Amino acid sequence: MTAGHRNAAVQLRKPGAGTTAPERRSRADDVYAGLKRDIAEFRLVPGDRFTEQEVSERLGVSRTPVRQALFRLQQEGFVQVQFRNGWRVLPFDFEQFEQLYDLRTLYETEAVRRVCARAPRVDRALLDDLARIWLVPQAERCSDGEQVAAWDEAFHCTLVQAAGNAEMARAHREVTERIRIIRRLDFTQESRITATYDEHAQILRAVLAQRADEANRLLSAHIALSHAEVRKITLHQMHLARRIGG
Repeated sequence: MTAGHRNAAVQLRKPGAGTTAPERRSRADDVYAGLKRDIAEFRLVPGDRFTEQEVSERLGVSRTPVRQALFRLQQEGFVQVQFRNGWRVLPFDFEQFEQLYDLRTLYETEAVRRVCARAPRVDRALLDDLARIWLVPQAERCSDGEQVAAWDEAFHCTLVQAAGNAEMARAHREVTERIRIIRRLDFTQESRITATYDEHAQILRAVLAQRADEANRLLSAHIALSHAEVRKITLHQMHLARRIGG
């Protein structure tokens, strides 16, 4: 990977990074992130039951941040409190994810339409940042699934950000955060990493050439395929986790 590629990666790891000071993470934030990661990586599978005390002892923290983290996860639909019986991991709500993917597609295709039309406030310099990541020779492509997942999220957020509507970008980031728990699975297979590079390059070239219809056709197909792959991988991983756990 070239130095320019690495520098661009740092810039695109978090859209808007560097504009504000990073927020200090609380202990509850750390517990929340850890539990959500356990659910995403199927160390906790739908139906698993546990208590606040068990989590507290495992993580070496008091029950207060554990309870705060669990209530946050409950609001997001990942766990449910059981009266006098601790907590239970809820099944993934695939219907809700379907709706979130639809909403994501609406935001992104509208952003592409505005960018290609060079609407007021469009920031085309952001597209150059994307090009430094995705329009690279095949030999310079990154094979680290975790890194590509971060760049993939930044690609889509930056497309929306480039349209120049801050509220649309904010709403799109909220949708992105809600689907992140399953979307990250799309980069556990080498073939999906290769496909993401190829598809992002095609989309970006069409956007740079201001071919809005082509760009949106490619973008919609890319999101739909990724969604289908993620669902298939999620169901497979859940099946394996239950077999191992059983």
